[in-house]
Amino acid sequence: MNVDQAKQAIRERVWALLESGLAAPAGVHGRIPSFFGADRAAERLAELPEWQAAKVVKAVPDKAQQPVRARALREGKLVYMAVPKLAEPKPFSLLAPAELSVPADEAASKNVAAKIGRKVDVDEMKPVDLIVCGSVAVNRRGVRLGKGAGYSDIEVALLQEAGLIGPETTIVTTVHPLQVIEDELPETDHDFSVDVIVTPDFVIRCPDPRRPQGLLWDDLPPEKIARIPVLEARHKNIR
Repeated sequence: MNVDQAKQAIRERVWALLESGLAAPAGVHGRIPSFFGADRAAERLAELPEWQAAKVVKAVPDKAQQPVRARALREGKLVYMAVPKLAEPKPFSLLAPAELSVPADEAASKNVAAKIGRKVDVDEMKPVDLIVCGSVAVNRRGVRLGKGAGYSDIEVALLQEAGLIGPETTIVTTVHPLQVIEDELPETDHDFSVDVIVTPDFVIRCPDPRRPQGLLWDDLPPEKIARIPVLEARHKNIR
């Protein structure tokens, strides 16, 4: 079994566990799980000093992290969300509380944010204090698995290359307790790990976070580069 197969086997196991344990709605396979208790996880995250100190948050657009995005906007934080599949020339949407035309809870939804968020390129972004990512599974060392598409890794690599994140930037994932597993999860060169795991019931601080230094072009298939405008533009500049 290769690394990709090993990762997928763990994803399938966790998706099945969430459904059988009634910890998420049916239909989580292939997705970042929209787990029950996501709002309580957001409340627990908001108690952490890293959250309270953060003024700029980069968050994934998944439904599980919607309560986190809503809370950030209510508290006056700037929120950057990736455009789905990074499929636009300006790959992030900026949600600025002072500019919102709808309530924060509504603006935090993926579909509304896509409509009202101001699209920005990486070079237009402010330094990011806190990254909130979704996960299918994560272990206590902070090694995580997404749904397998690799977009979160690309987003973090783009921010790293642009100098918008550094060792002082906290990366956190919010998950259901059933998503925290004891396995040694396989890692590849482009994977990042998280500093903090937040569930509705507990917080885990992870040792020795892992941060790739930027985009690893040899790991990116040509067809993926062609589908992501920001990658295609950068790739042309380095050839």
